[in-house]
Parts: sequence; C-alpha cells; structure tokens
Amino acid sequence: MKSTVLHKQTAKFSETQIDDEFVVMVLDSGDFFSLAGTAGSIWGLIDGSRSRDAIVAALAEAYEVLAADIAGDVDDFLGALCDAKLIVEA
Repeated sequence: MKSTVLHKQTAKFSETQIDDEFVVMVLDSGDFFSLAGTAGSIWGLIDGSRSRDAIVAALAEAYEVLAADIAGDVDDFLGALCDAKLIVEA
C-alpha cells in the first residue's frame, strides 16, 4: 500500500461534510464513520492522486511530526477503510 495510489470507492458510500467533520455511511451495511481531526485530514487527502507514503508525508508536515511517528496509526486507519471497502489501491 506504500507506493500505490489510493482511491475512494464512491459507489460504496454516501458522504457529507459538516464543518471539519466528514460523515460517511457505507451503503451495503448502513455503518457510519465520523471522521474528524486527523481521520478527517486523512480522508481529505485520499483524492486518487496520493499514495500511502504521500499521505503520511503530508500529515507529518501539517502536524509537524516525524513521518515514522505517525505511519503505524495511518496504516491502521487506512486498513480500516480498506476493510470497510471505502478505499482501494490502484
């Protein structure tokens, strides 16, 4: 997942943004995700042009932290999004 571009599976969910929070509903299951803070930042960075590494780098710069310090948490979150079939690698 590190160098492949990540894409949202827009046919699989409905999304709305309220202020700085994204509310995403998985159409198949009806499950909801409330994505705010760092999760919202990651969700916003998944735009079909960035890889996992590019997302980690952008977050590290925005939050002024080392990429190595956040990479594991980003991987966990991206894994959850993949498991929910909200994103895919391309």
